[in-house]
Amino acid sequence: MTVIQGVVLGVVQGLTEFLPISSSAHLILIRHLFGWDAGSAEIAFDVACHLGTLVAVLVYFREDVVRLAVAAPAALAGRTGESAQAGRLIVVATVPIALTGWFFADVIEQLRQPAIAVVALALGALVMLAAERVGSRSRPAESLSVLEAVGLGCAQAAALVPGVSRSGALITVAMLRGLTRGAAARFAFLVGIPAIIGAGVRTAWTLDVGGMAEYTMVLLVGFATSSVVGYLAVTGLLRYIAHHSLDLFACYRLVIAAALGFWLVAA
Repeated sequence: MTVIQGVVLGVVQGLTEFLPISSSAHLILIRHLFGWDAGSAEIAFDVACHLGTLVAVLVYFREDVVRLAVAAPAALAGRTGESAQAGRLIVVATVPIALTGWFFADVIEQLRQPAIAVVALALGALVMLAAERVGSRSRPAESLSVLEAVGLGCAQAAALVPGVSRSGALITVAMLRGLTRGAAARFAFLVGIPAIIGAGVRTAWTLDVGGMAEYTMVLLVGFATSSVVGYLAVTGLLRYIAHHSLDLFACYRLVIAAALGFWLVAA
């Protein structure tokens, strides 16, 4: 694996982890198009990129993270309060993806196929277009019920399938439940923090550190690139959706799905 590959994949990971367009589908597409095989460094590189995107979202939402951490005792004690309620909702919404990732890891791995990514990209785009036209976009995230948080958690768990964007699924379902775009996106990013940590830990668990010294520069490049680009992606998305719909991302998903589908048929 070269430094150039590390830069490109780091940029792709940083952008697509937070934009509602599916990181897994784009990584599959890039690797297949260019025939890139990370070899023994693939797992280590995935861990480095997960750490990079984690740093990005933690830095951007540092005030929210501190506020939620301070309110954690109150949340555990069942007390009321905006921060305590938000913390409980985030925990509840994290449970489905944790259970799915733990018990169905082998099944999910078998789903990592370009054809499945094509279908998921297209279906996700159609649901996203529907959410823009059906959702009332009037509720704050704190108004969600526990049952709704479970539903959002299931949407996040579906993102383990390639082509189903984690942020896209969460934002779309949250909007269908009446949340504003901004509230839906912020909730999606905060719920994503434990998910990113879990994915990184699970991947690192299978990592064989032997022989990784020669890939140190590539890993550092992947980490740095994904963190910087990830931060810019979060900032840009939140600013964009404050004044625009998600239609652009939905159309982009349809274009990518069509291009990937054509490539699969022609190959």
